Amino acid sequence: MSLTKVPFSLIQVANNVTSTTVGNASQVGSFTFDQNGVITSATNTNISVSNTAFQAGSVENYLRSQGTTFGFRNRIINGACMIDQRNAGASVTPAANVFTYTIDRWSSYCNQASKFTVQQNAGSVTPPAGFTSYIGVTSSSAYAVTSTDQFVLYQPLEGYNFADLNWGSATAQNITISFWVRSSLTGTFGGVIQNSANNRSYPFTYTISSANTWTYITVTIPGDTSGTWIGSTNGIGWQVRWSLGSGSTYNGTAGSWAAANYTGATGATSVVGTSGATWYITGVQLEVGSQATPFDWRPYGQELALCQRYYEKSFNV
Repeated sequence: MSLTKVPFSLIQVANNVTSTTVGNASQVGSFTFDQNGVITSATNTNISVSNTAFQAGSVENYLRSQGTTFGFRNRIINGACMIDQRNAGASVTPAANVFTYTIDRWSSYCNQASKFTVQQNAGSVTPPAGFTSYIGVTSSSAYAVTSTDQFVLYQPLEGYNFADLNWGSATAQNITISFWVRSSLTGTFGGVIQNSANNRSYPFTYTISSANTWTYITVTIPGDTSGTWIGSTNGIGWQVRWSLGSGSTYNGTAGSWAAANYTGATGATSVVGTSGATWYITGVQLEVGSQATPFDWRPYGQELALCQRYYEKSFNV
């Protein structure tokens, strides 16, 4: 059997490594063989590829920007709001001066009772694309917040899931919070990162420009190099709070760390100040670094197991 001449392409890659960069030098060759398999002609084209993504110290940031999953990238549990073991979708009215659990891993606090309700998928609106659930807050009256009032929805994070960030030291790492939010109100809204002793706070703000429209928010927060932060224990390492209305005593200037007990940001919109106002949130992610990445979807069974570390409901069988 005779063989015809067959052209084909061959790519050879040689890595040139220096102390700071890894560059790729590629050769693309086109070859023609005779019937005995002997190359009769060849052409080479040298292609230099500069890949700044592989500069020293930037590999992980590059992979994060491409949406590559790292283990437990999202420190928030039940950030997609799918699991509600306690209430099974029923509405909850927080009591005054106590922590009232809502859906799994999410809690609320207020010092005035009956000012808002919390419910999984409240109002039955369509969640943002890719999500099936959200947690919804509805204001029960037009309450004028006083200086010592505070109304928050929050999630406490366990110290074991926080210790690697080295907060309270010179090597404290930055974090980025991202989430989808929707409200019947527009304006500037507030939140805060806080330690378990409530004496270190970082107020932040975000803007909702269109009423009743899901808005994607990202906030980057510098790691706190001061204060006392609980590390490798099962205590509360930190808390992420979204303000639904806070008085001047509990509001601080957004964008800086303070040795104070803040639950909101100065000038933020009060959800409880408008009767029937709604505020919904889902897709909540808190990750290490200064860049938000796509939502870290974990298998439902794994997310349920993470929730069951803190609450497990029994059923008749």
